[in-house]
This record gives sequence, C-alpha cells and structure tokens, in this order.
Amino acid sequence: MGAAMRRIHVGNALSAFGLGFTVPYLYVYVAQVRDLGSMTAGLVLAVFAVAALIVLPFAGRAIVWRGPLPVLLAALVTAAVGSLGLGLAGNAAAVLTAAAGLGAGQAVMQPALATMIVDSSTSETRSRAFATQFFLQNLGLGVGGLIGGHLVDATRVSSFTLLFAIEAAMFLLLAVVMSTVRLPHAPRVGDVRRSARGSWKQMLHNRAMVQLCVLGFVLFFACYGQFESGLSAYGVEAAGISTSALGTALAANTAMIVVAQFAVLKFVERQKRSRVIAAVGLIWAVAWVVAGYAGLGHGSRTMATAAFVSTYALFGLGEAMLSPTVAPLVADLAPDGLAGQYNSAFALVKQLALAVGPAVGGPLAASLAAPYIVTFLLFSLGITYLALRLGRRLTAVQDQPWLVRNRVVARGGTPVEPVAAEV
Repeated sequence: MGAAMRRIHVGNALSAFGLGFTVPYLYVYVAQVRDLGSMTAGLVLAVFAVAALIVLPFAGRAIVWRGPLPVLLAALVTAAVGSLGLGLAGNAAAVLTAAAGLGAGQAVMQPALATMIVDSSTSETRSRAFATQFFLQNLGLGVGGLIGGHLVDATRVSSFTLLFAIEAAMFLLLAVVMSTVRLPHAPRVGDVRRSARGSWKQMLHNRAMVQLCVLGFVLFFACYGQFESGLSAYGVEAAGISTSALGTALAANTAMIVVAQFAVLKFVERQKRSRVIAAVGLIWAVAWVVAGYAGLGHGSRTMATAAFVSTYALFGLGEAMLSPTVAPLVADLAPDGLAGQYNSAFALVKQLALAVGPAVGGPLAASLAAPYIVTFLLFSLGITYLALRLGRRLTAVQDQPWLVRNRVVARGGTPVEPVAAEV
C-alpha cells in the first residue's frame, strides 16, 4: 500500500466517522429537537436522495475532465457547509437547504474516492483496496454512531449542534488530508476531454456495464434499501422485535463486516467475480427465509429475536463478499480515463435503488408481511440469476483478475491491464 492509498483510506475512515455522528439521529433532530414535525424530517431524507440524483450525472463528467481530487475537495467543502448549516438551522427552509448541500457533497464523495482508489491501485491490488475501504467505512460509522449516542441529548439543541460541528470538522480534516495526496495517474486532460464527449453513449453501449448497473440496482434495492425501512418495519410489526433488539441487529451487521471482511477476501480473490455475486444472492435468500421465520413462524420471542439478528448478520456476510468484487469490476469495465464516469453512473444507480427501496419496502412490510418476505426472497434469487448472466459477458480477466498475475509469474513477463468488455 503506497502513501497515496494510505491517505485515501484514512480519509474514508474520517468521513465515515463524521457521518456516524449524525446519520442515526437526523430524523429525531429535525422532527423533535427542532420541533419541525415528521413531515419536514421526511422531506430532509428525500432531499438527500434528490440532491444526489441531480449532481451525480455532472460529477462523473467533472471527474473525467478535472480529475477526482479537485472534485472531492469541492464536495467536502460543500458537505461541511451543509453539515454546519444543519446544526445551526432553526426553520424548515434552512434545514432543507443545508440538507441539500450535505446530500450533494456526500453523493459526489463516493465516485471521487472510488476513482482515486482506482488510480492508486492495479488490477491485482484493487479488490483488497476496496475491501479495506468498506471495512474502514463500517468501522468509522459504528464508532462514530457509538460516540455520538453518548454525546447527544434530545433535550438540548446544543448537543446536536456539537454533533454536526464535529461532522463538518471531519469533512474539513479530510480535505486537508486529501490535498496532500499525489495520484500516480493524473488525467491527460486533452485526450480525456475528447473521449468524454461521447462517454455516456459509449457506456450505454457497453453491455457488460449496463448489465452490471441492472444487477447493482437489484442488489441495493433488495438489501441496503430495506435496512432502515422495510426490514426494520417488518421486525417491529410482524416479528414483535423491540427497538433495542433492532439496534442489536444493526450492530450484528457491522460486527460481521468488521470480523469477516479480510477472511472473506482471501476466498473471494481466487474466485470468479460473477460467481461470488451469485453466491451473495443465495446467502441473502437464506437471510430472507430466516427473517420469514422471525415474523411468520410460531417460535418464542427469544427465537424470533435471534432469527432477526441472524438475518442482519447474513446480510453483513454478503456485503463483505461484495465490497472487493463489485466496485473493482466497475473500474475494470471502464475504458482508460473514464473510471470517474463509470463510478458516478454506478453511484447514480445506487442512489435510485436507495430512494425506491424504502418507498416500496416500508409500506409493504408494515401491512403485508408474507408478500414482503416472498418478494425480496425472489429479488435475492434474481441477483444470482443476473450475476451468472453477467459472467457470460465478462472477459476472463475481468471475471478473474488474478489470472493476470498467474500469467506473469508463469511467463516472467510484465502485467498487462485488462481490456474493456465487449461493446
């Protein structure tokens, strides 16, 4: 791991740590502490999604033209201003404006940091780099949420202002750290600008990338889009899970990722990426079956709680398998110089899934428990089908990047970067 990659990982941890301070308490802060009501709190969450959907199409082009570092620094400053604005806002208009800034900044950070990881890694080290990023993000969110929970007091507005100020400080500290990064592959602006003009059209003709985006939408819709809405509503309404048990389930998810990430990585690095994603679909299908037992079975309260916690742990295992698989695959499918465009497109798909998932899953889980479980069980099996179908579209090196290193060792030659998928 070079100096640039170490600083990028430190930056990822800092941003996640800052977000962990505020994300779990945002709804309570707006609705109750600021006394703006549940409607405004719901609008704040919607503004996050809308802001991301607006800026991401432009973020990809900006990363291609200017490079990921300037775009990241602009996003961090925007997020810091938005975070501090949320902590000081006293009316609905100010809260929504600040939320738009924070949401836009957060959204642009993802593809910018991902592109910096791509530029600072090789096809051989990329899976481990993204696995480390995911590990540090979850660790930072967990530690930040734990510390924030001890600092916050629902009776004191100043305690929430402190949380948002800490989050803003983390973004600014990250900007300082990132400004010292020297990327090994600076973009060739003239060549990249010419290729960027038709980059969206070119990407839509890349069948492997289109299939990966469809698969990504299903992945985020069936898992991440259900964590804080459908699955939690199902646990409370159908399974009778207490709020403390729900917190335990979320902690089990994070703990599984932190404990299993690098153990899983050793296995995943030697497998076909398409088959790893297909295996995740089967693991999540089992998770939905276990969730079905928690809410629809006739076991004791203790058994239902254990099953529900196990569901979140199984989702965490699947996430640990995906982190060194999906993001590096996006990078390997991107033509030279267009990694930022492809990362932004995939982030846009993710945001769409995270916006649609709660809107569909929440009401369905609260009123129709059995159809909810069956629906997302089928979506998980759909992940397996889509992953195996994608595998037929990938080149051998895109599906098994470790083949490059094996060929180099066997021939004593120099590694060759994988070619783009069939378009």
